[in-house]
Amino acid sequence: MRLPLLTTATALTAGVLLIGGCASAPEPAGDPASSSPSPEAVSPSAESPAAETTDPDAPLGWGPTVGELEEAQALVAGWSSEQLAGQVIVGRYLGTDPAAVAAMVREHHLAGVSVTNGNVVDEAQVRATTAAVSEAVAADGRDFPAVIGVDQEGGYVSHLRGIATEFPAFDAAGAAIAADGTTGREAVRQAAYATGMEVRDLGFTWVFAPVADVTIGAADPTIGTRSASEDPAIAAKATATAVRGYDAAGVVSTIKHFPGHGAATSDSHDTLPVLDSSLQEIRSHDLPPFEAAIASHAPAVMMSHLDLTAIAPGVPASLAPEVYDLLRDDLGFEGVTITDSLGMGAVAASWKPAVAALNAGADLLLMPVDTVETHRVLTRAIDDGDVTRKRAEEAASRVVALQMWQQRVAEATPVPADVTTLAGEAAAALTSAAY
Repeated sequence: MRLPLLTTATALTAGVLLIGGCASAPEPAGDPASSSPSPEAVSPSAESPAAETTDPDAPLGWGPTVGELEEAQALVAGWSSEQLAGQVIVGRYLGTDPAAVAAMVREHHLAGVSVTNGNVVDEAQVRATTAAVSEAVAADGRDFPAVIGVDQEGGYVSHLRGIATEFPAFDAAGAAIAADGTTGREAVRQAAYATGMEVRDLGFTWVFAPVADVTIGAADPTIGTRSASEDPAIAAKATATAVRGYDAAGVVSTIKHFPGHGAATSDSHDTLPVLDSSLQEIRSHDLPPFEAAIASHAPAVMMSHLDLTAIAPGVPASLAPEVYDLLRDDLGFEGVTITDSLGMGAVAASWKPAVAALNAGADLLLMPVDTVETHRVLTRAIDDGDVTRKRAEEAASRVVALQMWQQRVAEATPVPADVTTLAGEAAAALTSAAY
């Protein structure tokens, strides 16, 4: 289903032009310092005719170059069903043994894993885990990085607490920008840059941040201070600025939870929240931060587990093709879509949620209840045609291309030797700018 074109685009264009503050963190390669292109101006996606862009070094609007995407497409075209199924899963695992998780990644060809606080002992163990996962992907014959992700938003959602620098919750970003636009944006961008560098130093390639949701305040039990603001315009500036900081650090950021969890009054960790907002209310309240971030080259979008009655009633957004259509057709996003955790109460009891999500338009499946069983189910679905090989290759190639981008930018942007000091100063500067 293609939804009508957005009515907020004109207002957001002006807002996006205010985002590129004069932070000292380096700009991502090919990212203009003063403004960002509109979603319509970016290079073609995997579905676009190759003839439209002939320069293989031309960057796509979400990070990789045309050549990297073409290389990824050619690579996955020769893969088995088992390899394709693995490359679209970011696994869940129990325990803290680096060797055990590495064996799972290698044996099942997983894109990678999400490291949670339950998998963490101390800094040395975290480094051993990320190194083992990286080595497992290389041993599986893949010469691009693993997806090694972590929820490190700042505030109480920080799974590396006690290991990485403590940053304030993301509402500090909104407060800093509201207090002083120029100083605030610089502080937000530096905070994202420093966070990205610090998690990279620990061996991570992805960070599941920033939160693009616009909270409604006290009635919002899930997002709260994880949101930059109750004001969509402030949240849009904070989210897009953070994306630019993460991009400069060479880590894959993930704007979440599309199309916006901040107005939900129940928690998708436990149940499927029903959001009765009209399409116009979603556009005006929830979409501006996602639009602004996409215009600032957001590489990945995390899909929410919400029952959006105005778009796909009765179906979690992460499993609903109509919601992916909204993201891709209306907002122009061409990068990687990743589900929220498939182990959450909102979807865990759904029939084959991994198959449903992949068919709906997801490129990555985050933390299924049983990683190994999900790999088996997906492999069979590809073999049986329940998931077409074309859809599986499209998803896997986007993920591979994005990891090629991450590798290239990281190699060109070494982690500073004083990264811990950099992060501490950035956390203090953001706190000072906000409060």
